[in-house]
Formats: sequence, C-alpha cells, structure tokens
Amino acid sequence: MKDTSVFKKSLQNENPDQGLSVQLKALWYDGKGDWQKAHDEVDHLDDRSSAHVHAYLHRKEGDIWNADYWYSKAQQTRPQISLEQEWEQLVRVFL
Repeated sequence: MKDTSVFKKSLQNENPDQGLSVQLKALWYDGKGDWQKAHDEVDHLDDRSSAHVHAYLHRKEGDIWNADYWYSKAQQTRPQISLEQEWEQLVRVFL
C-alpha cells in the first residue's frame, strides 16, 4: 500500500489487506469503526510504534490519563490536532 488514499479506499473491504503491519491493521479497524478490535491488535504489545497507536485509541476513547501514559511509552506527546488528523498522520507514518 503506497498512500493514505489507497488505505482509506481499503476500508470498503470486509477485511484488512494481508501484509499490513499490526499498527496499520489497528488503524484499519479503527477506520472501520471497530475500536475494540483496533485496541485488541495493539493492547498486548510493548514496542514504541504500537504504544503510539494505543495512545491514539485511548485518546479517541476519551481516557486521557491512559492515553498520556501510552504517549509517554511511545516517547510522544499528545498532539493538539483533531482525532481525524492524528489518524491520518499515523497512517502516513506506518505506511
């Protein structure tokens, strides 16, 4: 997958494309409106990239304390942008 427009178009599919990283798979499920499945993809992982997606998901959930915890694990700070902008930014990073 080369860019965000192709990734967004894939949200019309029933399942994510094979070969997506776990981070992109989580963002794909979130883009489909399945927060729980997105969270399940990264909840058990410790790496910085997964922690960054995990942080975004908790921010989206409204659990800011937990989001900030995961942002710190990812060595990031909570962005002052919309959730939609952060989602797109994360997709670009992981593509």
